[in-house]
Amino acid sequence: MASALETLIKILRLEQDTGYKNTAVIGGLHSYIPNWSRDAHQQAKTPVQHNLIEELGKVMTEYGSLEDRDKRQASIKYMMGRITGRVQPNPAYAVEWISPDAPPAAAPPRTTSGETPPTASTAPSPAPARPTPPRPPAPRPVQPPRPAQRPPAKSKFDDGEDDDDGEGSFKEDVITSSLEVIEFVGSTALDRKSNIRAPKPRRIPRKSGDIDAAREVMGHLNDRVQNLKGVGDKRAEQLARLGIATLGDLLFFMPRRYDDYTRLLPLSHLKPYQQTAAIGTIQRIVELKSREGRPFISVLVEDGAGKINVTFFNQPFLKRMLKVGMQIAMYGKTDLFRGELSMSNPEWELVDQRSLQQGGIVPVYPLTQGLSSKIVRKLMREVLDTWANRLPDYMPESVLDRTEMVDLGWALRQIHLPQKWEYLEYAQQRLAFDELMLLQLGILAKRQVWQSVPGIPLTVTDEWAQSFLDGLPYQLTGAQHKAIAAIRQDLTQAIPMNRLLQGDVGSGKTVIAAMALGMAIANGKQSALMAPTSILAEQHYQGIRKLFAGVSGGEKVNIQLLTGSTPEPQRREIYEGLANGSVQVVIGTHALIQEGVEFNNLALAIIDEQHRFGVDERGALRGKGTNPHVLVMTATPIPRTLALTMYADLDLAVLDEMPPGRQPIETKLLFAPERERAYSFIKHQLEEGRQAFIVYPLVEASDDSESRSAVEGYEELSTTIFRHNRCGLMHGRLKPSEKDEVMAAFAHGEIQVLISTSVIEVGIDVPNATVILIEGANRFGLAQLHQFRGRVGRGQEQSYCLLISDSDNPESVERLRQFETLSDGFALAELDWQLRGPGDLLGTRQAGYGAIRFDQSMDVHLVELAQKESRAIYAEDPLLTMSEHQLLARRVRLLQERRTDLS
Repeated sequence: MASALETLIKILRLEQDTGYKNTAVIGGLHSYIPNWSRDAHQQAKTPVQHNLIEELGKVMTEYGSLEDRDKRQASIKYMMGRITGRVQPNPAYAVEWISPDAPPAAAPPRTTSGETPPTASTAPSPAPARPTPPRPPAPRPVQPPRPAQRPPAKSKFDDGEDDDDGEGSFKEDVITSSLEVIEFVGSTALDRKSNIRAPKPRRIPRKSGDIDAAREVMGHLNDRVQNLKGVGDKRAEQLARLGIATLGDLLFFMPRRYDDYTRLLPLSHLKPYQQTAAIGTIQRIVELKSREGRPFISVLVEDGAGKINVTFFNQPFLKRMLKVGMQIAMYGKTDLFRGELSMSNPEWELVDQRSLQQGGIVPVYPLTQGLSSKIVRKLMREVLDTWANRLPDYMPESVLDRTEMVDLGWALRQIHLPQKWEYLEYAQQRLAFDELMLLQLGILAKRQVWQSVPGIPLTVTDEWAQSFLDGLPYQLTGAQHKAIAAIRQDLTQAIPMNRLLQGDVGSGKTVIAAMALGMAIANGKQSALMAPTSILAEQHYQGIRKLFAGVSGGEKVNIQLLTGSTPEPQRREIYEGLANGSVQVVIGTHALIQEGVEFNNLALAIIDEQHRFGVDERGALRGKGTNPHVLVMTATPIPRTLALTMYADLDLAVLDEMPPGRQPIETKLLFAPERERAYSFIKHQLEEGRQAFIVYPLVEASDDSESRSAVEGYEELSTTIFRHNRCGLMHGRLKPSEKDEVMAAFAHGEIQVLISTSVIEVGIDVPNATVILIEGANRFGLAQLHQFRGRVGRGQEQSYCLLISDSDNPESVERLRQFETLSDGFALAELDWQLRGPGDLLGTRQAGYGAIRFDQSMDVHLVELAQKESRAIYAEDPLLTMSEHQLLARRVRLLQERRTDLS
């Protein structure tokens, strides 16, 4: 059932759309108050929520007496702002709720900020009969859970009750969550400010100007980079290799790091296992070979106070570039080798003597052949001088006021020419905030487009639903029941469903997908399930057929499997069945979106491991029907806040319970000298008739001789330790058909030991596999390690995950020790975010909306701040047509145009 606040915001929008005539409800807003107030108070759980309800009631009471249209518009805007938590209360409406039966006493005046609604009367409120003690300050937002704790399945704004679906839909997060922390934006900004070491510069007041002229200036962001002085066709070609084709690309081309010439330590002061920049003079260059015969260059660098051994693997060309006596700046991670300080494959460049003399903070950009750091910095100064101050700040001033962000032009200058580390931090926060806001607004705009075209409602009776559940071979968990209820509610609507089902490995997503497919069948419609690999598609096909076999009438359902290896005669038969409607469910891979696949009445599309598909592929499956309902599933654990940000177009359902009976997987951290013990244990498992995975971080030996590779591991293990066992090799450079062949052989027991890279992270279910050994475990994120671990433990036998670290770095060891003890994927994802930032969870691109460039600045507070602001803007003005949002709309469209050019 919709919440009372959700219903009210719909009525307020209707009042906007009908011209503020007080006709959104029969009898006017004041006649709506009694029933609405009763329902809202029943749903409220905190004094803050009750106070808000009373305040809205007072504003609605006076609304009808406002004769001026502008005053009514301001009143509606005020109410929507209060609901979404973006506006502070007006003292004229401040109330203290006591009980449903006693009217609230007037609250004493207090300082406010934000929108102030007009009132019907300017007379002051009567003073209370006796002094009222001051109210305590609003509570600060709840901090994220400690890594070892189970993170809550609900949003951090939820109250912990289970009286709603709890799955974090867009409407819930915008509306009901705002009840919990009405002053969230302000308090979060203050929390961030507590770490400030130097004051932020004051923002420059904006001049009221011509919006059209500002929009035209912004349009130049998509001008060709050749328009910049000093950039001809050859230079443009070089820049294009870095993804820079327009002035906007160059202006927002971010340094990959900064070398601090103000804080350089002598080499003698460096310690092992720290990421650092260092400067020294090359004293010796020697070309050597490793024990495996791979060439590398050993460089001795000194600075008069100390020395460091620098090793470059598989880069013989550096022997021509590096010269004795050359002064270089290096950036990398220090280590110990034979008791001496060392660094492997650091980034390096010639020392910028000007910056060294001035003691500045020097940006270091990604480079390509023909483009030196000096050239890129010169181009950056040129574009900054021309555009940094001319570019209008597209972010609404009200948003910047609430979030305490700096001006855009100032931020761009500090990103590229930082004066202080504090200033750089403020600039990174502002641009990271912008990136998150623009990302979400772009995604939400897509949602608006998708949901503007009606879908096909799919309704089933309670009796049908219970009959389906009764036919299952096991009882569902509470989380599964909640997810099914949310999906069932979505499917009954004419607005097409867009829902993300996120669940840990083994949490039971497939049975939920099967029930959704059954709902489409019960309505006489077709459905499709697309998986990223043939073996995963086949597993879904077998599993869903088995589930349907136990359901009344399920044996009659026509389910087909369509992959790249489907024989041509069978393929033609499936095509024909899909076109005439006789095939009710099709499960497959990319083959489902190939030319020639036509559906008769596709009403539901399910996409498994959705992050493995691009935007175009997901859109292609959607385009096979008349705007079908879409359910996407993933077993990749992502922190809830981050999931609601990166998949803002999707409502979220989370499976945070494991079905009973699943045995925990024993996890053990080992080190290189213990490798033989691990091999011996695996051999014992193989003798018991089990199977094993061995995962390596690299396909082949690359630029790090200390990292073992899958190809080398296969060649060694298949001829020595496991020479009497059938071994297979899997990596990303194999053709799709070759991968499918190897995975199928392992699934069918023809391979006993599968030696692989990370490509086995998803898409393979082998109940007989009981042990997985992960080499170089310190090189993977915790969420990815958890995915690897989920490849075993799928049968009845006890399973094991063995981790081998190739580093004794205390931080890495501690991280893996925590992985040993944690089995909750969501807890691990939260810990991964805290330790490594969201980059490892997001990858380099998300949802087709562009590269994530500020992942290290995206802490949980900033993500929540941007999420709150973007969703509130969308709730108030989804098409961004209001005057204060027009430049923001222009920026969103320019980014969409640029990304269209790139695709």
